[in-house]
Amino acid sequence: MAEIAFETVLRMVDDASVQHVGDGAVVLLARSGQLYTCNGTTEAFLDKVDGARSLDQIVDLLSEEFEVDKATLGDDMTALAAELVAEGILADPGA
Repeated sequence: MAEIAFETVLRMVDDASVQHVGDGAVVLLARSGQLYTCNGTTEAFLDKVDGARSLDQIVDLLSEEFEVDKATLGDDMTALAAELVAEGILADPGA
């Protein structure tokens, strides 16, 4: 799994698109046709991934939005980012 540091700038892969549905979202990877369903937390995370913000900046925004302890949220979002890179939804920061 990719190593994600707090200063890592995250971006979606070029062929990924997010559709907001109900209490979550669906991510479509055009190259494979795969669909991934996301809960509200993942949806909020992906909404802030813009190719300019670092993981730390995204955690700051989410911490304010959900009024959650930044340290705990940081660990959770680091794991989520690594999982999304492994699934091919986020671009590999090492590539």
